[in-house]
Amino acid sequence: MRESLRTVGRILTFPIRAVWWLIKLPVRFFTSARTFLMTEPEEHPLGDVFADLAQSQQARRIFWDQVEALRGHLLRALVGLVVGIAISFTFTERLVHFLALPIGGLSALRAIEVTESVGVFMKVALLAGIAIALPYMAFEFWLFAAPGLRPRERMYGIVGIPLAAIFFLGGMAFTYYMLLPSALPFLLNFLGIQAQLRPQSYFAFITGLMFWIGVACEFPLVVYFLTAMGLIRPQALRRQWRLAIIIIAVGAAAITPTVDPVNMGLVMLPMSLLYFISIALSYAADAGRRRPQQEKTHQEASA
Repeated sequence: MRESLRTVGRILTFPIRAVWWLIKLPVRFFTSARTFLMTEPEEHPLGDVFADLAQSQQARRIFWDQVEALRGHLLRALVGLVVGIAISFTFTERLVHFLALPIGGLSALRAIEVTESVGVFMKVALLAGIAIALPYMAFEFWLFAAPGLRPRERMYGIVGIPLAAIFFLGGMAFTYYMLLPSALPFLLNFLGIQAQLRPQSYFAFITGLMFWIGVACEFPLVVYFLTAMGLIRPQALRRQWRLAIIIIAVGAAAITPTVDPVNMGLVMLPMSLLYFISIALSYAADAGRRRPQQEKTHQEASA
């Protein structure tokens, strides 16, 4: 009888308990998030980590647990990318027409293969899907790295997630509105030879250029946050600028859709400018990171 009354009571009070659970849900979420963000990680010197992996079975088990966790984050990031691409299918056709505007529209293109238009559609959908899924993919990587970061570094990482998407979209917009209008007339009529464009070659060129310039625009942001975390120093970036230019040139040659130096220069120039911008941002981040330490040292000296 008592158990029956208790069951009836739980049924009658279920709406009240459900409302109370919903009210407390945001509070529990913010409490858990604050605890996660403010928890100090355990310090483990790198040499000790390798020694433990060689000697301790428990350390090896923890290592493989981390590998498994990384696999899960990569899988979820991949699922997010697939969802982003699926969403992009709803507007990819309009985006294809938009990307063809610099050459006068799709009517200026001539396909010679049966599946060429399908390949173009998938290239554009992939680029749009990456742009849509980038914040979630960055969040998954942050979730994996966050337990090993200090509270200040975690905050920098969480702030950098929306900025990463903004910088990526900004790089693609810069390519479309600034680089292409000046580069395409020169490339399409070089030596007085009028180019007959194929959809595959044109969209491979434009999507590749937009993607890699978008990725390059992430570099100043990455350098700023890595410097703020104390992982890199601006002095090293400044000293190695010649080597950086060589690496940028090799990278530009690798990612350029064609073999001509003009396209390589179109990629290399903004990447080089972004590198020097990164050095300036690195100095700013380094100064901001040192300021609290200097104030603490000054207060201890005064005491």
